[in-house]
Amino acid sequence: APRVAHAWLCPPRNLLDMDTFSKSDPGGWWDRAGGTARAQHGMARQPSSAPLSAVVVLFVQGSGSSEWKEFGRTEVIDNTLNPDFVRKFVLDYYFEEKQNLRFDPPGSHDAVLGAQDFLGQAFVALGEVIGSQRGRLERALTGVPGKRCGTILLLAEELSNCRDIVTMQLCANKLDKKDFFGKSDPFLVFYRSNEDGTFTICHKTEVVKNTLNPVWQPFTIPVRALCNGDYDRTVKIDVYDWDRDGSHDFIGEFATSYRELSRAQSQFTVYEVLNPRKKCKKKKYVNSGTVTLLSFSVESEFTFVDYIRGGTQLNFTVAIDFTASNGMPSQPTSLHYASPYQLSAYALALKAVGEIIQDYDSDKLFPAYGFGAKLPPDGKISHQFPLNNNADNPSCAGIEGVLESYLQSLRTVQLYGPTNFAPVINQVAGAAAQVTDGSQYHVLLIITDGVISDMLQTKEAIVTASALPMSIIIVGVGPAEFEAMEELDGDEVRVSSRGRYAERDIVQFVPFRDYVDDSGNQVLSMARLAKDVLAEIPEQLLSYMKTRDIKPRRADP
Repeated sequence: APRVAHAWLCPPRNLLDMDTFSKSDPGGWWDRAGGTARAQHGMARQPSSAPLSAVVVLFVQGSGSSEWKEFGRTEVIDNTLNPDFVRKFVLDYYFEEKQNLRFDPPGSHDAVLGAQDFLGQAFVALGEVIGSQRGRLERALTGVPGKRCGTILLLAEELSNCRDIVTMQLCANKLDKKDFFGKSDPFLVFYRSNEDGTFTICHKTEVVKNTLNPVWQPFTIPVRALCNGDYDRTVKIDVYDWDRDGSHDFIGEFATSYRELSRAQSQFTVYEVLNPRKKCKKKKYVNSGTVTLLSFSVESEFTFVDYIRGGTQLNFTVAIDFTASNGMPSQPTSLHYASPYQLSAYALALKAVGEIIQDYDSDKLFPAYGFGAKLPPDGKISHQFPLNNNADNPSCAGIEGVLESYLQSLRTVQLYGPTNFAPVINQVAGAAAQVTDGSQYHVLLIITDGVISDMLQTKEAIVTASALPMSIIIVGVGPAEFEAMEELDGDEVRVSSRGRYAERDIVQFVPFRDYVDDSGNQVLSMARLAKDVLAEIPEQLLSYMKTRDIKPRRADP
């Protein structure tokens, strides 16, 4: 599930001064394809002795779309080259989506701003900001030939109340007796109020049998589930007597709020349980008992963003299938065939996934391997050869570097077989085992066309890797059925080998053909592919950190 993040953009610095008699008036806009942010951008007015007003305008771009839409505007700032905007924009951040941001000056036909001098622009992905050191990224404004346009500082933070977890314990005293042959069997039902005045159930306690003075076990609930982050929103609590046939008897109710509940951190809070029907019928009715909040504590649940901002790096490794079943790369029927107008399925999958993950890797150097080919000059079969032909340093510069090395390898090696995964999984697992303190997390992308040949060895490698800081993504290209890949995915049954089960689910598999859009919208199709294969990475990273009790490093202010 996406985490709500809060990001803002700090002021541009040292903007290009376009005014003859006064400082430029900065303004601009913000964009994203699903993140949280506040933005500003510099722009100037025409030379004048009286400064014009300007604002920052935020535009957003949908995932897989080329269209930008205005999201909002900051307050007005006049006559400065170092503006400091106050307004923030709150957006949803999705790790698995490419969330592009763009800073441009409003156009000369903007009805609000009128004509403005162009002071430069900057493009950035929200993932780059979150993946940068301490969640801060400084980027130069460009676009005015021969001029330095200044810089913009971006800062991303996560909204805290969206990840707080509450632990509370309640007891009751002198509840109404509902059972004829014994006392009541009470339990509590919590409801969150909605904007339209209705209520949504958000928690049920356990049933405490045969007592009018129950003490319920402590329980935890996310703040967002209890009140949707609104501390003053009504929380309604009903008290019932449990019946075996499901026709539970209503004892009474009371209302509170998160803010009121939180006061129990320093004192007990007692609520009267009221039954509206009884209150109307009986003049001497006082209540149907009381409920006491014994304890209430709040803890922040660590999130993916916490670890990334704390310095955890995602190390991305690629492994590509070079077995003969893909077909001759020079033939249009080959899965490796790249026409002048269309990348191969392998290249498309690599770009879709890699262009998102690279934002979280500071050096942008990615080890890339091939498997299942005969290598020159002696025709030796390899299941783990570097695409750049450099065994000492298999890393390629950026995703474009991986693509270049992949295409070069297609021209120099002979596609052969079999399809073995274990060697490259063990290679990445060896690297992951070197650093297990939470500062590094490895993601291996395997792109393959066929039935796996070393299933037993691969399952053994996955079980071993599940105890290490790494995840495995498998994209299947071509018409094969991929039943073995579904088994490795482990969503239904955890992968096991020789009596050992994987500690965590670390494999995500998707067939490429499910993302081929008949309408020809390749950009949207690849955005969907990336979203599905990357969606589990944050939770897989968190599961490793949690099982090892690794807390995120504190980001320096």
